[in-house]
Amino acid sequence: MSPAQIPAGAIADAATLALEHEAVAADQVVTGAPSTGYAALFDEDSPGEIGVWEMTPGAMRDSEVDEVFVVLAGDATVEFTSPALPSIELRPGVVVRLDAGMQTVWTVRETLRKVFIAR
Repeated sequence: MSPAQIPAGAIADAATLALEHEAVAADQVVTGAPSTGYAALFDEDSPGEIGVWEMTPGAMRDSEVDEVFVVLAGDATVEFTSPALPSIELRPGVVVRLDAGMQTVWTVRETLRKVFIAR
């Protein structure tokens, strides 16, 4: 069963789901050599997007989408560069909402894994 085709009533273990990683694009890297991995939990015909995302240690810039996520593992800080908001600390159990267009810098100290819902 592919993670993109989880039938109703079935489960996927988001904490151990294998993710293929890619290096973060050079223009997004702030420090280190971070990579990210991603798996959709539902097919592309679903309204919105639900998935698992992971980032290895390092720092990267990002432009956000409308999203709510729950941190499953890791240790990181998210700085908000636009709009200018206080930084947040990410650790297991933290729930965060992001708005489309926010400009951020993710600094990951311990590989970060989250489950997200985006639209």
